[in-house]
Amino acid sequence: MAIESINPATNKLLRRFEPLTEEVACQKIALAADAFSSYASVPLDHRALCMRKLASILENETEDFATLITLEMGKPLDAARLEILKCADACRYYADHAARILAPESIPTEPNYSYVRWDPLGVVLAVMPWNFPFWQVFRFLAPALMAGNVALLKHASNVPQCALAIESLVRRAGFPRGTFQTLLLEVNQVETILGDERIAAVTVTGSETAGRAIGAQAGWLIKKSVLELGGSDPFIVMPSADLDLAIETAVRARCVNSGQSCIAAKRFIVADEIYDAFESRFVKGMEAVSVGDPMKEGTEIGPLATVRAVEELDKQVKAASRAGGRILTGGERMLGDGNYFEPTVITGVPRNSAVYREELFGPVAMLFRVRDLNEAIEVANDTPFGLSASAWTRDPAEQQRLVSELQCGAVFLNAMVASDPRLPFGGIKRSGYGRELSAAGMREFLNAKTVVISSAGSANDAAGKPSMLSATDAPVLR
Repeated sequence: MAIESINPATNKLLRRFEPLTEEVACQKIALAADAFSSYASVPLDHRALCMRKLASILENETEDFATLITLEMGKPLDAARLEILKCADACRYYADHAARILAPESIPTEPNYSYVRWDPLGVVLAVMPWNFPFWQVFRFLAPALMAGNVALLKHASNVPQCALAIESLVRRAGFPRGTFQTLLLEVNQVETILGDERIAAVTVTGSETAGRAIGAQAGWLIKKSVLELGGSDPFIVMPSADLDLAIETAVRARCVNSGQSCIAAKRFIVADEIYDAFESRFVKGMEAVSVGDPMKEGTEIGPLATVRAVEELDKQVKAASRAGGRILTGGERMLGDGNYFEPTVITGVPRNSAVYREELFGPVAMLFRVRDLNEAIEVANDTPFGLSASAWTRDPAEQQRLVSELQCGAVFLNAMVASDPRLPFGGIKRSGYGRELSAAGMREFLNAKTVVISSAGSANDAAGKPSMLSATDAPVLR
C-alpha cells in the first residue's frame, strides 16, 4: 500500500510514495552497519562541527521546514517555526555538552585504577510519531549521532516528506553517508527490520499499542528499548495559586499543538474553593482560542493530523457524554473540509467510565472538582499513565507533597510542562520507560563499560599508581 502525504486542513493528497521493498530495506541496514564501523572513530570535535552546521541549516531555512510541517500534519505555522528552532537548540546543546557527558568516570577502587567508559551500541531503529515530526526525531537524533551511534528512522506514515527532509538535512550537515537514513515502511515491516541482527536497539515514541508490540519484540530479542508513550497529564490548581496565571496557562497547556501532545495537560483538577471561578474563566478562555487555517498567522488550533484522529476524538467525547459527563463548550467535529474539532470542556466524567482512563488527543479538557490536596493527588494518580504533571500552589508544604507523591516522570510547579534538552524526559507506568534528552537520554544507547586496571604488573606513575587516561584519550572520544 502506498504511503501518502495528505494535507489535514483540506484532506487533499500532496504526494504518494511506495514503501521500501525488503531488498532495499536490507541494503539500507547494511549501509548503516558499515557506517557504524567507521563512524565510531570519527573524532568528537568533528561530530560537534557537523551538529552545529545542522543547527545553522535549521535556523537559516526555518520557514521552509515549518511550512512543510504545517502542510503535512496541520500544525499552525507559528508553532511549526518554534519546533524547528527547538531542534536547532537540541543540536547545539549536544554539540556543546557531549564531551562532558561522554567523559570517562574515574571510580576509586584501591589499589587498582578503575573507570567507566561510554561506548555507542551501533545501529538504533527509531520509530517516531507525527505530532512533532521534526522535534521528536531530533531529540533522539542529536544525542545518538553525537554519541557515535547511527540511526534508521521509521517515521509515521502520514509525514513521509518530513522524514525525507530530515535525512537530507543530516547529509547536508556533513555527517558520513549511512549514519542517518529514513526508511519509508509500512507498519507491518517494522518487525522484520527490528529482527535483523545488525539492529542493536530501538526507541519508540507513539501509541501504547505500538509500544507494547515493539517493546515485546525487543525484549524477546534481548535488545535495548526506550518507550515514550501516551499521557493523561494532570493540571492541579489549589487555592493559593495565582489563579489568573494558572487559567491562562491551562488554556495554552490544553491547546498546545492543537491538543495533540503527550505532555499536554488533559485532566484539570481544581480545589472546590476556587473551582467555580476556574471553570467559568477556563471555558471562556477555550472559547476564545482561534481555530482555522494553520497557514494563517495567528491561528492557535489547526486541524487534527488525520481523519482517524478526529473520528476517534469525536467518539471519545460522545462516550464521555453518555457516561454522564457534561459538555460546557464545544463537543463537536467542525463542518467543512479538514479534520477540525471544536475546543471542548467536559466536567463530571465518572471515574468508573472507560473514557476517564483514556488519553484524549485533541483540544478536549476534562474538569474535576476535588475537596483538598489529598483528593487532588488521588485523582491525579488515578490513571494508567505517568508522564508528567503541572501543579499550581504557592504553599511550600503542598509543593513538597506534590513533588514527592505525584506518580510521573516530571512535575512542573506553577509552570506548564515542556521538554527541554537539558532535562530528562520520559514517564512511568503505561507512559513507557527509559529517558530522552539530557545526559540520561544520551546514555540510554551507550554501553557503560567498566574498566579495571590492576596496579600489579602495570606501569605506575611517580606516585605509585597506574597512569590515568584523560577524557580525550578515552576510547569513546576517539
